[in-house]
Amino acid sequence: MQNSGPAPSNDDAAPRGRGRPRTFDREAALTAAMHLFWRKGFAATSISELTAAMGIGSPSLYAAFGSKEALYAEALRHYGERYEARVWGRFAAAPTARAAVEALLMSSAAALTEAGATGEPRGCMVTLSTVGGEGQAELGACVRAARARGLEAVTVRLGRAVAEGELSPALDLPALARFVMTVQGGLSLQARDGASRAELEAVARLAMAGWDAQVRR
Repeated sequence: MQNSGPAPSNDDAAPRGRGRPRTFDREAALTAAMHLFWRKGFAATSISELTAAMGIGSPSLYAAFGSKEALYAEALRHYGERYEARVWGRFAAAPTARAAVEALLMSSAAALTEAGATGEPRGCMVTLSTVGGEGQAELGACVRAARARGLEAVTVRLGRAVAEGELSPALDLPALARFVMTVQGGLSLQARDGASRAELEAVARLAMAGWDAQVRR
């Protein structure tokens, strides 16, 4: 994921001839915006709340990010860059499809609850986003595309498992992939509502028992 352009480094709070311009840390400001959007959603987050959280004025917000919509899109990219490896790193490295799915669910249980422990919002920003239903079709498409990438990654891994003889070609791979992603999405909702890591890991273990029942030849 790439940022949308060069980042301005100056705030316009003071004219050049009347003192030093106030500077701000663009990445820190973007992280603050990400947390606010993650916690409240797009529509419920106002520009005044964003500027207060980011520590900049509205002219600087528009100069640095373009618009509220562009800021949200960049916050989504920032979220992926910061958190994707926590959830998907072990999935990518696992030697079997079963190990990959188990790693995905267990890593999700950990990451979704660690966020709450460090003061970040619980749950997954992408999973919990409702921006597509808030009149923002383009942003909704971005969120759906992010969700689709997860489904595609699982589907591709299952296809590889069939080619390697781990899974039967008779399995309904699309349904199995959607089962995995449905469980992961449910973990995010449960985490948002306060479920502990141990509680989410128990759900993951039950899901793997269901996996074993489905894939047993």
